[in-house]
Amino acid sequence: MRVMDEQACLAKARKVVDIEIDALRALRGRLDKDFVAAVEMIYALEGKLIVIGMGKSGIIAKKIAATFASTGTPAFFVHAAEAQHGDLGMISGNDGVLALSHSGETSEVCSLLPEIRRQGARIIAMTGAPQSTLAKHADIVLHVPVAREACPLNLAPTASTTAALALGDALAVVVLKRRGFREQDFARVHPAGSLGRKLRKVGDLMHSGDELPRVAVDATLREAIMEMSARRLGITGVYDGDRLVGCISDGDLRRILQRENLDLDAPVRDLMHRNPRRIHADRLASEALHMMEQYKITVLFVDSEQNGVGVVHLHDLLEAGVA
Repeated sequence: MRVMDEQACLAKARKVVDIEIDALRALRGRLDKDFVAAVEMIYALEGKLIVIGMGKSGIIAKKIAATFASTGTPAFFVHAAEAQHGDLGMISGNDGVLALSHSGETSEVCSLLPEIRRQGARIIAMTGAPQSTLAKHADIVLHVPVAREACPLNLAPTASTTAALALGDALAVVVLKRRGFREQDFARVHPAGSLGRKLRKVGDLMHSGDELPRVAVDATLREAIMEMSARRLGITGVYDGDRLVGCISDGDLRRILQRENLDLDAPVRDLMHRNPRRIHADRLASEALHMMEQYKITVLFVDSEQNGVGVVHLHDLLEAGVA
């Protein structure tokens, strides 16, 4: 078997990348008021965004739909051929349709357009042919200008699918910004995997209720040590009623033990640290980890609508995969 020369191989690969970069630059230069109109249409939808495509464009359409769905816009992919056999019933008049076809003449896509229009759904066309059948049926046309494909035969969809994917990402991200989509919202739709773990809230991981180490402000050092031993979190909160007023940690105990004339009956109010580090239950667990690293501590007290309702330990964050 003939082996390709290494430099020739790399030169061909770089040529492919260069052609696709050129396609992206051309796309960037074509972004205009039609893109803004598409963003506003998607943002204002009362129903869902349905993304339609066929072949390689269908694969790109599926990814675009997934990106929208994961960033706050209800969306799903409909295969153009399957739509011919019943899946068209998924589309209603409150929906918007993003239809992909580089030629704008894909028969499976174009044959759906009259019925989509009859149902009252609006159509955004993503195409390389602004005078095509798809473009003529659309309310908004997003032109994807591609001078040539990276395929040496100029046939296999390569640069055109790259540009379409980038345009879909641009739409999804700008709509995300328009919607005010936050990290907390992202966590809600990504409950699993590394993203979901990093975006969990402190309140999901904290110890509270009977697990919360706490002693009254008039407790003794002996009682504080017993509470710390029972809860095994290396700390106890000191409370005046329901108000957190201080804490004693393992580090505080070590410093106390180094003193002469240790008095286990000494009031904890005279020994406690009066400014415990706190974080709100609604903050991200990753923020708690950052605070622990910043202040070189292993425990944070957690506030909610009430004062000092829980504690979160470094081990809790590590076990949850936040780090």
